Amino acid sequence: MIPPHVQKWDRCEARVLRTVRGVLTDIDDTLTTEGAIPMGVAAALAALRQAGLPVIAVTGRPMGWSLPIAEHTPLAAVVAENGAVAIFSESGKLRVEYAQGEAERAANAIRLRVVAARILASVPGSTLARDSAGRVTDIAVDHSEFAHLEPAAIEAVVRVMRAEGMNATVSSIHINGWFGAHTKLTGAAWICRRLLARDLDAERGQWVYVGDSTNDQLMFAHFPLSVGVANLADFADRLTQWPAYITAFDRGRGFVEVAERLLAARS
Repeated sequence: MIPPHVQKWDRCEARVLRTVRGVLTDIDDTLTTEGAIPMGVAAALAALRQAGLPVIAVTGRPMGWSLPIAEHTPLAAVVAENGAVAIFSESGKLRVEYAQGEAERAANAIRLRVVAARILASVPGSTLARDSAGRVTDIAVDHSEFAHLEPAAIEAVVRVMRAEGMNATVSSIHINGWFGAHTKLTGAAWICRRLLARDLDAERGQWVYVGDSTNDQLMFAHFPLSVGVANLADFADRLTQWPAYITAFDRGRGFVEVAERLLAARS
């Protein structure tokens, strides 16, 4: 059940929306519907960009998977691997930058392989995500994309990751684990400084964050204008931090609902 303090998105006042400087968003089951970005979402992203509202995707997906998303959608940037990698266009060329140095990434890659092997050996039914070949700074275990893990198995994977000193989060499709202090929030702040010369902490009341799952809770807590698309309700029993608002529609259509309200407030 959605808590009573979570308001419907259409209740957010236009005077508040007129102060918004940009949008941060998850990708899977937030921009996407059934694994693809619908044409309506692409049109909404383009309209937001034209209106002067940059949209930055912040995702647990890997660098390799995110490259074509950054190249072929009207996003200002993609922050991948939960804050570790930033992908954006600069001087007409696609650029990739990392939160960790090359030596640190190389050392962590060895540790990541060890933890991955331990998970596969100790948690029955666990499988690495199919997008693992494109990952640079983390590992991902599939629980709902192409494989299914029961909640107890998901918890077991998280326990192994944390016992090894990793950060661990659960998205709508994957369990992600990584070494390092980066998060979706630090990654978003980094790319806003790097690309837009903006201080996200100072402007946190003027950015909208849109998400759909338990791994968005840090962002929900940080941004007063946080929005869950309607399918966030699927995780109601696992959420401790809800967004301020929730849309009437789910997945990509929910994101379009967010964009329509933002654009209407500026017209």
